[in-house]
Amino acid sequence: MAITEDIVKTIKDPTPLYALAGTADLAAEKLKEVPPLLEKLKAEAPERFEKVRGTDPKAVQEKVTAQAKDAQTKAQAKVSELLGSIDGDVKKLRDAAQDFALQQVGRAAEYAVKARETYDGLAERGKGAVATWRGEAADEVVDIAAAIEPEPVAEPAPVTEPAPAPTAAAPAKKTTAKKTTAKKTPAKPGQ
Repeated sequence: MAITEDIVKTIKDPTPLYALAGTADLAAEKLKEVPPLLEKLKAEAPERFEKVRGTDPKAVQEKVTAQAKDAQTKAQAKVSELLGSIDGDVKKLRDAAQDFALQQVGRAAEYAVKARETYDGLAERGKGAVATWRGEAADEVVDIAAAIEPEPVAEPAPVTEPAPAPTAAAPAKKTTAKKTTAKKTPAKPGQ
């Protein structure tokens, strides 16, 4: 029974839908910021293209080559230093690996908490967005109903003729009540 109750509870929980609505609302808000950004990029594009066209390819190639050689010498020095320290310090390396693993577990837990907070925040935002959408939808439905349905016109009440009074010549009919008998059901043993 507990599994069935959990499934029903999970199915009836609107939080994921609210989170989805909150995500959609946040995305719509962020998309409103895109057109001004595109206009800014459009205005800056010709200047940037001219800057790139005016750059000497040989100068860029020399700069990249120098940076690559520098990075290679630094990497070789680090590798040599690391290999020299590994030989004498295997125990320290193992401890460092364990510390690193524990740090990563801590970070994973921290990210899980942040993810849950973000999810809850989106769900709250979604509740507000859904409430707003429902209010707007209700207003639209009322407006549409008013436009479609004409104003009610008061109709005159129909004229009814009074029923004729019984005359002395015609006696009123008497009704007699019929006597009904209730069926008795035999009692069952144990009752």
